[in-house]
Amino acid sequence: MQFGMFMEFGIRSDGSQMSAFREGFDLVDAAESWGLDGAWLAELHFNPTRSVLSSPITIASSIATRTKRMRIGMAVYVLPLNNPLRVAEEVATVDHISEGRFEFGIGRSGFARAYDMYGIDYHESRQRFRETFEVLQAAWKGEPFSYHGDIYQFDNVTVTPLPYQQPHPPVRIAATTAETFPYMGQQGNPIFVGLRGMDISELSRCIKEYRKAWQEAGHQGAGDVSLRIPVYAGETMQQAVDEPFESISAYFSRMGNLYRESAGQAGIDATELRGNRADRLASLSYEDILEAKVAFGSAEGLIDRFHFLEEELGVNSIVAELNAGGLVPAERVQRSLRILTHDVMPAFK
Repeated sequence: MQFGMFMEFGIRSDGSQMSAFREGFDLVDAAESWGLDGAWLAELHFNPTRSVLSSPITIASSIATRTKRMRIGMAVYVLPLNNPLRVAEEVATVDHISEGRFEFGIGRSGFARAYDMYGIDYHESRQRFRETFEVLQAAWKGEPFSYHGDIYQFDNVTVTPLPYQQPHPPVRIAATTAETFPYMGQQGNPIFVGLRGMDISELSRCIKEYRKAWQEAGHQGAGDVSLRIPVYAGETMQQAVDEPFESISAYFSRMGNLYRESAGQAGIDATELRGNRADRLASLSYEDILEAKVAFGSAEGLIDRFHFLEEELGVNSIVAELNAGGLVPAERVQRSLRILTHDVMPAFK
């Protein structure tokens, strides 16, 4: 199993934008030194009290130059907010800077606020995502091409550079609704999954549908599933349960509010889905969170937890949110990462 960390470059209430960058890069340096497999970057816009990570492709480039081994990924690059030709150029460039250590996680975001700020209609997000993905695949062939879609129109354009990895960096797509899973399996796409909007049994069923569609479509292997999950490693189990309480409570409260605020942005189906998810998150007790939504524990407890998730969900990799909620002190985030890399990961290698 592969292990990575999910990064937001969060701003602390008593910190600054400069300290947010410094803390993030310090964590990257520790992860590289301690053998973590990868770092995955969020994309967050217009939220000055939460994060400075509005340009993750730039941060990916910086991480690529300060590391030699660790892979760098997007989790996720919000395709509909960007011009597809510019995306093709920037991704290929970072792929070269990293010498083939770049992974391209993509999605369209379930929240419309950034679209509103950029003046882009969220109702167009599916079409923009589809067309951008089609343009990228054409652009990375390295030949002149034309494209005529409902949103984008390009004639006789050639993009340079070509990606370092051929035909392009690995693409991983966020899957958040039940109907998405079989489609992604049929298409042969690796996926990101999470437990924020689904419980373990529901996610397990969806992943089985994904793998079934993958095999029926004739793709090699059985699919590739990466689970993003809040992780906290303590020196004892009690420490691991007690210390992140305030932060993880804030995390699920924030997620519930985001789902509720976004209800209605993308039609009746999305309204019902997001309203239901908001209600479910609001009703969670801390015991529910520990049982179904996170991986908190001592090294021994986390090994058991990850074995359970591996067997129950069939995941191929874990992307750990080491500071879900943003309230875990920096030194405890580093300690959690040290326990994860030194005492947990070897059981899966």
